[in-house]
Amino acid sequence: MAQPATRRNCPVHRQPRPRRRLRKTYGLGRWRKLKGTAPIRLDDGTVCEAELHWYEAHGIGKKEIKVKRILSE
Repeated sequence: MAQPATRRNCPVHRQPRPRRRLRKTYGLGRWRKLKGTAPIRLDDGTVCEAELHWYEAHGIGKKEIKVKRILSE
Protein backbone atom coordinates (compact mmCIF):
# COMPACT_ATOMS: atom_id res chain seq x y z
CA MET A 1 0.00 0.00 0.00
CA ALA A 2 1.36 3.43 -0.94
CA GLN A 3 1.91 6.32 1.45
CA PRO A 4 -1.20 8.50 1.79
CA ALA A 5 -1.12 11.44 -0.63
CA THR A 6 -2.96 13.69 1.81
CA ARG A 7 -2.98 13.35 5.57
CA ARG A 8 -4.91 15.09 8.35
CA ASN A 9 -6.03 14.55 11.94
CA CYS A 10 -9.54 13.28 12.52
CA PRO A 11 -11.62 15.23 15.00
CA VAL A 12 -11.45 12.83 17.93
CA HIS A 13 -13.08 13.67 21.22
CA ARG A 14 -12.54 11.25 24.08
CA GLN A 15 -11.63 7.73 23.11
CA PRO A 16 -10.27 6.00 26.20
CA ARG A 17 -10.88 2.45 25.00
CA PRO A 18 -9.07 2.60 21.63
CA ARG A 19 -6.09 4.44 23.12
CA ARG A 20 -5.89 2.04 26.05
CA ARG A 21 -6.00 -0.90 23.63
CA LEU A 22 -3.34 0.67 21.39
CA ARG A 23 -1.00 1.28 24.33
CA LYS A 24 -1.50 -2.28 25.55
CA THR A 25 -0.94 -3.78 22.08
CA TYR A 26 1.79 -1.57 20.56
CA GLY A 27 3.29 0.39 23.48
CA LEU A 28 3.29 3.87 24.96
CA GLY A 29 3.05 6.82 22.63
CA ARG A 30 0.92 9.80 21.73
CA TRP A 31 -1.71 7.98 19.72
CA ARG A 32 -3.59 9.97 17.09
CA LYS A 33 -6.30 8.94 14.69
CA LEU A 34 -5.47 10.14 11.19
CA LYS A 35 -7.07 9.94 7.79
CA GLY A 36 -5.90 10.51 4.25
CA THR A 37 -6.24 9.40 0.66
CA ALA A 38 -4.00 7.06 -1.31
CA PRO A 39 -4.13 4.82 -4.37
CA ILE A 40 -4.85 1.21 -3.40
CA ARG A 41 -5.00 -2.05 -5.33
CA LEU A 42 -8.21 -4.05 -5.01
CA ASP A 43 -8.40 -7.86 -5.04
CA ASP A 44 -9.34 -7.88 -8.73
CA GLY A 45 -6.17 -5.91 -9.60
CA THR A 46 -7.69 -2.49 -10.27
CA VAL A 47 -6.04 0.57 -8.76
CA CYS A 48 -8.28 3.29 -7.34
CA GLU A 49 -8.18 6.22 -4.93
CA ALA A 50 -9.50 5.48 -1.43
CA GLU A 51 -9.97 7.22 1.91
CA LEU A 52 -7.93 5.55 4.65
CA HIS A 53 -8.12 5.84 8.45
CA TRP A 54 -5.34 4.70 10.80
CA TYR A 55 -3.73 5.22 14.20
CA GLU A 56 -0.21 6.61 14.48
CA ALA A 57 2.26 7.34 17.28
CA HIS A 58 5.74 8.87 17.15
CA GLY A 59 8.40 6.18 17.15
CA ILE A 60 5.85 3.41 16.54
CA GLY A 61 4.37 4.28 13.14
CA LYS A 62 1.07 3.57 11.41
CA LYS A 63 -1.11 0.80 12.78
CA GLU A 64 -4.53 -0.61 11.90
CA ILE A 65 -4.96 0.98 8.47
CA LYS A 66 -8.58 0.70 7.28
CA VAL A 67 -10.12 1.52 3.91
CA LYS A 68 -13.18 3.61 4.71
CA ARG A 69 -14.46 4.29 1.19
CA ILE A 70 -13.49 4.14 -2.46
CA LEU A 71 -13.32 7.62 -4.00
CA SER A 72 -12.79 6.73 -7.66
CA GLU A 73 -12.21 3.64 -9.79
